[in-house]
Amino acid sequence: MIKILIVEDEEIIRKGLINTIDWLSKDCTIIGEAINGKDGLEKIESLSPDLVITDIRMPVLDGLEMIREAMQQGKTFEKIILTSYGEFEYAKESINLGVVEYILKPIDEDILYEALDKVREKLSEKELLRKVEEVVDTKDDMEFFNIEFYFDNNIENKYVRKSLEKIKNYYYEKLNIKDLSEEFDVSTGYLSRKFKEEVGETFLDILNKYRIQKSIKLLMKEEYKLYEISEKVGFTDYKHFCTVFKKYLNVAPGDFLKQKLVLVKEEK
Repeated sequence: MIKILIVEDEEIIRKGLINTIDWLSKDCTIIGEAINGKDGLEKIESLSPDLVITDIRMPVLDGLEMIREAMQQGKTFEKIILTSYGEFEYAKESINLGVVEYILKPIDEDILYEALDKVREKLSEKELLRKVEEVVDTKDDMEFFNIEFYFDNNIENKYVRKSLEKIKNYYYEKLNIKDLSEEFDVSTGYLSRKFKEEVGETFLDILNKYRIQKSIKLLMKEEYKLYEISEKVGFTDYKHFCTVFKKYLNVAPGDFLKQKLVLVKEEK
């Protein structure tokens, strides 16, 4: 759940935001409110919000200075700026604080909801990176997906084991559970059911994860174009490859290395 601090000196606007917006529908919760930038800075320090929604012009300390000071203190959070019409261009052109959205007053709820969706996406990407940095020191220490885990965990059904071996050895070819069931002389329904029971995921999920793992290794080499990588790991459609990549890693393959999300350990 996204933890939000609202900083606004006009009480009617501040209370209106807190009480009239359906925060729960966007998986958000209001953890605090502040009446000016100084109060907001103290609340950022004590509450550690994920998102700060703040007005610009406030007494004691304005919203932009509050954000700058908090960032200088090492605080990390997403920002949504509330601004009047006369401040709008000033706000957009004069600061570089990584603001997610500038919203004009009076606040349009649809625009606010869209901004919250952007915040959620950014936080998801940061959380993935945080988890990555927690468990490894270098890019060679990490795995996004390790198919050996399933072989090491006593897969009992021989057809499920054979299916996993097919994925491991022939991921770059056309693979589907229907063709495998015919090859093994069992029904597709039986093989699908047993695979899900023993592995916990569908055949297609495991195949796609393994293909994405292989694609990351090729991305790290920086020797191939994206469409070439897509073909090399078994995706015949480049757009589908991009969709699957983003599904598992919350980032498009073209942006992957830019964000330093290096997730795969080289196999022995």
